[in-house]
Amino acid sequence: MNRPFLPLCLLLPLLTWSPVEMEGQATSAITLEDICRTGRFIPELLEGLNSMSDGEHYTLQNRGRIDQYSYRTGKRVETLFDASGFPEITRIDAYHFNGTEEKILIETEHEKIYRHSYLAEYYVFDRKAGTLVPVSSKGKQQLGTFSPSGSQVAFVRNNNLYIRDLQMKEEIQVTFDGVKNEVINGAPDWVYEEEFEFAKGFCWSPDSKKIAFYRFDERRVREFRMILYGKLYPELHEFRYPKAGEENSVVSIHVYDIETGRTTQMDVGGETDQYIPRIQWTADPGTLSILRLNRLQNQLDILHADASTGRSELVYREENRWYISGIDDRTVTYLSSGESLILKSEMSGYYHLYHYNFRSGQMRPITSGDYDVYEFLGLDEEHNLLYYTSYEESSTERHLYSIGLDGTKKRKISTRPGNNSASFSATFRYYILSHSSVNTPPCMTLHNRSGKQIRVLEDNEDLRRTMEQYSFAATEFLNVPTRSGQKLNAWMIRPADFDPSRKYPLFVFVYGGPESQEVVDEWDQRTPWFQMLVQNGYIVVCVDNRGTNGRGEAFRKSTYLNLGKLETIDQLEAAHWFGSQDYIDRERMGIFGWSYGGFMTSLCMTKGKGTFRMGIAVAPVTSWRYYDTIYTERYMRTPQENPEGYDLNSPIHFAAGLEGRFLLIHGSGDDNVHCQNSFDFAEALVQADKQFEMQIYPNRDHGIRGGNTTCHLYRRMIDFILENL
Repeated sequence: MNRPFLPLCLLLPLLTWSPVEMEGQATSAITLEDICRTGRFIPELLEGLNSMSDGEHYTLQNRGRIDQYSYRTGKRVETLFDASGFPEITRIDAYHFNGTEEKILIETEHEKIYRHSYLAEYYVFDRKAGTLVPVSSKGKQQLGTFSPSGSQVAFVRNNNLYIRDLQMKEEIQVTFDGVKNEVINGAPDWVYEEEFEFAKGFCWSPDSKKIAFYRFDERRVREFRMILYGKLYPELHEFRYPKAGEENSVVSIHVYDIETGRTTQMDVGGETDQYIPRIQWTADPGTLSILRLNRLQNQLDILHADASTGRSELVYREENRWYISGIDDRTVTYLSSGESLILKSEMSGYYHLYHYNFRSGQMRPITSGDYDVYEFLGLDEEHNLLYYTSYEESSTERHLYSIGLDGTKKRKISTRPGNNSASFSATFRYYILSHSSVNTPPCMTLHNRSGKQIRVLEDNEDLRRTMEQYSFAATEFLNVPTRSGQKLNAWMIRPADFDPSRKYPLFVFVYGGPESQEVVDEWDQRTPWFQMLVQNGYIVVCVDNRGTNGRGEAFRKSTYLNLGKLETIDQLEAAHWFGSQDYIDRERMGIFGWSYGGFMTSLCMTKGKGTFRMGIAVAPVTSWRYYDTIYTERYMRTPQENPEGYDLNSPIHFAAGLEGRFLLIHGSGDDNVHCQNSFDFAEALVQADKQFEMQIYPNRDHGIRGGNTTCHLYRRMIDFILENL
């Protein structure tokens, strides 16, 4: 489960609010039309940023063009592709260079499948010849990817893996057993895509001679069925979805040899009830690295497999008394020497980077301390320097650092408080720094290796002036004390004309899920909406309960086996603390959350004994028995092992405790958190004789968007807030 995107910047209803009087003068009042239809509060970003292989240039997308820029000056050098000259390209959805950068793979006509996956039309643009040719004329494809040599493109279509030879102009089918809802080759199944967060299930070897790919046998996974409305006879949509405690796909890893046409299965052990969260090639083009995770997700193995024979060896094992998570493309990074790797691990109780020699078995820490490394950004092997961001200065700020491979010469690079990240040139000679804070929209600046700023690429100065025009109130950080002794990170927005002698209604935004974080010093797309509520007399707050990120493993994993228990205690105690402040009207406190936040809202409204006068739960989980294997079992184990953990924190079992006005919202086409959650909760509320309001959006998924849907959703929520808080 990933935090849902709240699409306020896409399309929202027009609501009219009265101008706000500040210090005797009228200030422009924020409307939902300002937020969405005019785009007034949308920050400018660098679209399609890509570093070119020479390390001296980068590219960006600009209104249907791919433009090249100089790192040295930050100025545009030339246009590499212009879609206006090719009628088949209606828009550029994404693009990729081949190894020599003589060809560009253009993606267009994206058609969403699930959160990360999509179908597309792929075209190859030859920069020298000026020609544009389709990768395939046999239907849309998935995951088009150049070989390192640039002479071939691999892709997936109808659950099978294909290769397009650009020189021979032929299409080679690699697999033949792919069938919808049975077998998938080269792409993940639903649960892998959602919870391990990847959509491409294959990778080229560095020498372009082989392709390693996943094969998912879904046939033993039970199907989930959703009704799609809009036709005379509604259609039945079926897909494989493994719920907690149920069977998963059988996953195997294979390598296809381009020259021989032979496919070899890699040895991942005799156990099939396990996970393979990542594969990648080592520096040796004949050796494939495979990450293997047991079903309980508390043991991680690194296997090295011989691509020709399939034989594998265990080169690293890590165990954890809770669980191992956070596995992504940067968990393991191989050095070109061919004998060591960089590992991101929380074996010390905090996420840190380690240098591991898999030949000798020697492990050395690179970073250390009572703080989490947030993101590993890259390794400059020429200078033996790593770049990363971490929470070293504050659990709500992320700063950019460099450090030697041996753990010496650590240097803080970013200088401004807030959230900092960077995109480096291929040679690490330059980087583009992205900075924002909770009160400052994103700013992108170009720097050289020493940290000297070369140029401001985008400072969003227009948005800053707009924020001043609308008198945005400052968001402030604070710590909320609890009975457990923990001080919880929180932010609060008070009206710009705040009067401590008055009492204000409190609006709480909550997410609160494991390994999430909302209280962080960075620009938030929801800020204009919160500011609109503040302008109209509400104090808006958010609290990160136990189980969230930025404060080490013990805090992060304290909710293990009991999702919802400690989080609800923390949110209710925080609400009572705010309610005890002289400026809060404790009789007018409301709470709102989406997804895991909807789960938290539902628990706070049923277990809170009237703490909140109003609650809005959007797309909530109401029983973890209904959610998928990978996410749920990571934190809860299976329902068979931990039935009390599942049931004692399910809002369904506490429906009789509901107090206050409650609005339950869901999309009937939600493939992630199924509408079953809200329907079963609604039935429990009905049988408990509890009145509530409910809004179902036909065919809409977890984001509840499309057409006028978002407009309708936010009008519904705003009206409910105004009427009940």
